[in-house]
Amino acid sequence: MLAAASAPVGDASAGAKIYTRCEACHALAYDRTGPRHCGLIGRKAGSVPGFDYSAAMKRSGIVWNAKTLDRFLADPMKAVPGTTMGYAGVKDPEERADLIAFLAQQSHGPACTK
Repeated sequence: MLAAASAPVGDASAGAKIYTRCEACHALAYDRTGPRHCGLIGRKAGSVPGFDYSAAMKRSGIVWNAKTLDRFLADPMKAVPGTTMGYAGVKDPEERADLIAFLAQQSHGPACTK
């Protein structure tokens, strides 16, 4: 219960707008330069079959949830030194919360069931 209480709470519709920044490398339903986001929540980092992850991501031990996404999205290269995700991060905590709300909503949403 404590983990749920400490997780950031965001606005998924605002997060959809923020997600457009991610679309340069990611998509919900298929791999691009970065792995797909369908099924992200609850998935072990570095585990999408067939995607070529960095060794750092594969050995990170991260399981994606609101807390781990918040930490990673704030500064990917600090959270997982050696990651190949060359993005400076989402510095604004409210934007991160909105993006995480969107990712949580979409993780098993209609785009992921096609």
